[in-house]
Amino acid sequence: MKTTELFGIQVANATMEEAAEYLGDLALEKKPCYVGGLNINQLLLINNNHNIRRIYEQAGMVFPDGQPILWMARNLKRPLVSKLSGPDLMVELCKIAAEKALRVYFLGGAQGSPEKASEILKRKFPKLIIAGTYSPPFGFEKDSLQMRNLIFTLYESKADILFVGLGSPKQDIFIADNMIKYNIPVSLSVGIGIDFIAGNVKRAPKWMRDCGLEWFHRMLQDPKRLVKRYLVDDLKVIGIYRRYKRGVKHEKSNGKKAATDRTKHFLRSTMHNRES
Repeated sequence: MKTTELFGIQVANATMEEAAEYLGDLALEKKPCYVGGLNINQLLLINNNHNIRRIYEQAGMVFPDGQPILWMARNLKRPLVSKLSGPDLMVELCKIAAEKALRVYFLGGAQGSPEKASEILKRKFPKLIIAGTYSPPFGFEKDSLQMRNLIFTLYESKADILFVGLGSPKQDIFIADNMIKYNIPVSLSVGIGIDFIAGNVKRAPKWMRDCGLEWFHRMLQDPKRLVKRYLVDDLKVIGIYRRYKRGVKHEKSNGKKAATDRTKHFLRSTMHNRES
């Protein structure tokens, strides 16, 4: 599958159908891998955390999960074919899973959300095989017994695809630390996607999603948690974008070797900023 390098990360440059088909093929290879989306929040995490950046650099696929990522890519003269939002990719991947007889597991979301989401998708794709559902309690990752039981349950499920909706960066770290242990080929980090599909959290109208205003809709739903994140923290991405863009301009002026130099310089500068 075609990818495009953005901010030192290889990002899927594909349609929704192509991305889902690719993930279906990865599931058939039986080699555990992490799959996650790149949005503004994730870009900030990648910029600030060595471990999260390493997870993304080693990912089986990183998909562009947000209109702002597409805008930045276009302004950098590295246009992406399509936004691949987590919930929509889940649905498309379940379609592929049903066609290929792949087993899917739903982990995370509010109590009852994994079961409801799986039921909705089962009705949509009758041949879909549900390997299991579970919404772990808050703080489960700090309880060694709960973690052992969960890893064993996932392993015993024989799932081919695992949807993980635990919030970032918890879901990303959980997958990276445990995917070899539970031995599920594709682990997809989906954030609030399970709750969206279950209908327990109302998703923004399509016109808002297409205009890049989904963040505003979510902020109105949960202002106490999201106002600072969207109106203060996320503005830090402007500095990241400007540093990267300077490197892209240098690359154009100095040829191919500058591409490698630009990426190295960007990575060094982001890590320096994190440590300073």
